[in-house]
Amino acid sequence: MELIDWIVILAVTLMTIAFFCARTPASWSRENRARRLAGTRLLVQAACSLWAALLILAHGLFALDGLPGLHPAPLEALTGVVILICFSCYWSIRASKLLKPRRLFTAY
Repeated sequence: MELIDWIVILAVTLMTIAFFCARTPASWSRENRARRLAGTRLLVQAACSLWAALLILAHGLFALDGLPGLHPAPLEALTGVVILICFSCYWSIRASKLLKPRRLFTAY
């Protein structure tokens, strides 16, 4: 895939996240809006991190000529991919906890 295709995939993903997560009713409190926006921001970070990891994997490891002017060792590229995927998982878990509605009554 060309780089333009990768950029289009990222743009569609970010627009989808913004459409589904950034909507907040006017009756919500300021605290709930802040939680929702923080969760949306974390989901955007997770999507960008996963996109970058997949781009490095596709163009850095599996491309015949690699990135122009940049030829990392396969171990270095895999290390970067694993770190980016770990960040993406962490941010998406944190975002899912922030996007859930808060409980009114909790039993300890």
